[in-house]
Amino acid sequence: MIAEGAEPVSPEQFESRLARAAALAPDPLSGLFGPRSMRWRIDREAAVFLGAGRALLLQLAHPWVAAGVLEHSRTLDDPIGRFHRTFQAVYSIVFGTVDQALASSRALNRGHGRVEGAMPAAAGPFEAGSRYRANDVAALTWVFATLVDSAVVAHDLVLPPLREAELEAYYAESRRFAACFGIPDAALPPTWSGFHAYVGAMVASPVLTVMPAAGELADGLLRGAGAWWLFVPSTYRALTGDLLPDRLRDEFGLPDDPDLLRTARRQLDWMRRAYPRLPARLRFVGPYHEAVGRLSGRSRPDALTRAGNRLWIGRSALSRR
Repeated sequence: MIAEGAEPVSPEQFESRLARAAALAPDPLSGLFGPRSMRWRIDREAAVFLGAGRALLLQLAHPWVAAGVLEHSRTLDDPIGRFHRTFQAVYSIVFGTVDQALASSRALNRGHGRVEGAMPAAAGPFEAGSRYRANDVAALTWVFATLVDSAVVAHDLVLPPLREAELEAYYAESRRFAACFGIPDAALPPTWSGFHAYVGAMVASPVLTVMPAAGELADGLLRGAGAWWLFVPSTYRALTGDLLPDRLRDEFGLPDDPDLLRTARRQLDWMRRAYPRLPARLRFVGPYHEAVGRLSGRSRPDALTRAGNRLWIGRSALSRR
């Protein structure tokens, strides 16, 4: 199930898929998923950040995605802004009200609609000069897949691995999340095992090919370039490389330093012991606390939640007030 063709999402298709996702929401205030969902249970974990580098590099390994980022964004000039915009969109869809989730989805769709162009060079099966679009189903599906797969990988690094039934439930809900990108059900495998096979097939295929410019961008981001005050630990780079498939780690040119990797794994062992014991205020992300407060009748996030939101999404609340 390796999609290479061009099938853009039309405005009418996008709105139809968004409406179907909204129709499955438990209630307007709980949002698209609600507090009993696996999406809330997994996405609330701050540990998801452990997989953020992996997700980003898997996205950049797709030439269409890389070309769009390189030619239409200021990622290297504003890496923190990119981080905040990504998590603001994801958390608004997951933890926001139905209205907030739909507004964020529409903003994403409008942004993707502006990203199109011609491949600057041949890469994998894509010829130089061939057209790419950010709102193409194949590209959107791969970005979606990197987010879902990396969230599970990160969760299982520091918490008991998810059971098969939990994975199936998380993936079933994630198909609703995919609709917020405009991805049709038919483009997605129906089960977690099928989804896992799709990710493996993509990794093994020539569709994922690291362009030199994408490798340079990834290296800069993993070193904290673009923000003089941003320090990215070398152990995080080592862990990111360790979480990538071997072929892509080599194509990105990530260092293979056994001593550094052993240090990263020792730190991870310590996290496995300490992370589950953290208080909820530290362990769970600000947007989750905002959603819990909203459901308990709080009209505005409290001070600690606002501080957590600024860390994760760059502003004090999911929606601007």
